Amino acid sequence: MTSIRITAQSPSIFLVSVADQTGQTTHEVTVHPSDLERYAPDATPEELIEASFEFLLAREPKESILARFELPVIERYLPEYADVMRSR
Repeated sequence: MTSIRITAQSPSIFLVSVADQTGQTTHEVTVHPSDLERYAPDATPEELIEASFEFLLAREPKESILARFELPVIERYLPEYADVMRSR
């Protein structure tokens, strides 16, 4: 089972730890208010990050997720990201 732990470092920067039976990775994710409006207007930043990591983990191993990124970067690599997040 994979666990995702999110800790706010500032209003826009979050530390995300992803752990499973093979180990743990840590990621610094920036979420701007405009990202919330674009992808999930009714969600908290933490809810959007968790959904985003679930989306990523369904497509790649945790070790392939960038160590530091702004949330819209996901859409650059996986164009379906915006539609999937909006439909949640």
